[in-house]
Amino acid sequence: MAAEKTDTLVVGGGQAGIAMSEHLGAAGVPHLVLEKNRTAEAWRTARWDTLVANGPAWHDRFPNLEFEGAAPDEFVSKDRFAQYLVDYAAMINAPIREGVEVIEASRLQGQGGFLVRTSQGDIEARRIVAATGAFQHPVIPPIVPASAGVEQIHSFHYKNPRQLPDGAVMVVGAGSSGAQIADELNRAGRKVFLSVGPHDRPPRRYRGRDFVWWLGVLGLWDMAAPAPGTEHVTIAVSGAYGGRTMDFRRLASEGVTLTGLTKGYDNGILGFANDLQANVAAGDANYHDLLDKADAYVARMGLDLPEEPEARRILPDPDCLINPIDHIDLAKEGVASIIWATGFRQDFSWLKVDAFDAKGSPIHHRGLSIEPDVYFLGLPWQSRRGSSFLWGVWHDAKHIADQIAIQRSYLQYDGQAAVVSAAAE
Repeated sequence: MAAEKTDTLVVGGGQAGIAMSEHLGAAGVPHLVLEKNRTAEAWRTARWDTLVANGPAWHDRFPNLEFEGAAPDEFVSKDRFAQYLVDYAAMINAPIREGVEVIEASRLQGQGGFLVRTSQGDIEARRIVAATGAFQHPVIPPIVPASAGVEQIHSFHYKNPRQLPDGAVMVVGAGSSGAQIADELNRAGRKVFLSVGPHDRPPRRYRGRDFVWWLGVLGLWDMAAPAPGTEHVTIAVSGAYGGRTMDFRRLASEGVTLTGLTKGYDNGILGFANDLQANVAAGDANYHDLLDKADAYVARMGLDLPEEPEARRILPDPDCLINPIDHIDLAKEGVASIIWATGFRQDFSWLKVDAFDAKGSPIHHRGLSIEPDVYFLGLPWQSRRGSSFLWGVWHDAKHIADQIAIQRSYLQYDGQAAVVSAAAE
């Protein structure tokens, strides 16, 4: 059977694939979008039951569709977010094929384009956009062996406190996921330990504006690259419970025991680095830096925004911060489960092209690969700080679609240069 043909094949039917389809359609580029599960599957079935968007509805959306029925500053539920993506795909008539897994894509030598093997047959495509995003495979560091006698899951697979065995919980990682899960477990009456690494900690709201607004007017969403040494720093922010600043001192005052970075395990003992105070101090500095920038912007622009001196009040240091522990005995503390909120790794093993560095990361500029006709979308810091967010990936997709349209115009050139008549003498 002859392979199906298309100009551009988009692999991945999440927010990146949908954004890519919109711009390709607008540019008149024939394309297909393949999704191995269902559209927006990660929002439907992954993560915990009470997860909400980390940004308000007015901001964390595509430009051409609002969240119907949601208040502008509402943090919509994960189910509502998934439905939004489904609705958007339908609105733009995205040619998404669900339940089709891409097994391998390799270059068609000597004729251009790629042969793509899928679970439902072969497809020939002139171009490929890898829109599988940044959250592909959950990573659990090989620290605690399975023989340790505690249940270990990644935050990607955490659903609710009832899912876990009775007993205390160790949460490793204090970015948005880890901090929110620790908060939820503590509210459910669990004894919780939270391992806190380097992090940014913005205010949820300041002077009547959400922090996403401040990052926007200050130009911080458009930062082209992270500051040296902060490439892997997570952000501790939450839209849960109506949206509150993530304050680790508050969590500790409510019963959570903070620890430093988890660094090792030996015979039932989980060890921590001596960096808790430094990590919290750096998070505080990040918090106050944004307040300072916001205040300076208000003064410079003459804005009528209410002052908020209470935002600079820091809660007293809890004992676990004053006297940080360097280890816990899991059995003695009754720890029955560990939740690893430790990030994800990308997997482009299906894409058989020379477009990756020694670590398997794409080599690209704003999503344009060093390999001709290969593009990437949904990568962290793909073009700017906002690239991983819904609206950010939309703008990155437009740039890629524009480049694809340019390449298509070059290929349509027939080689006949325009004839210019000689000027009359």
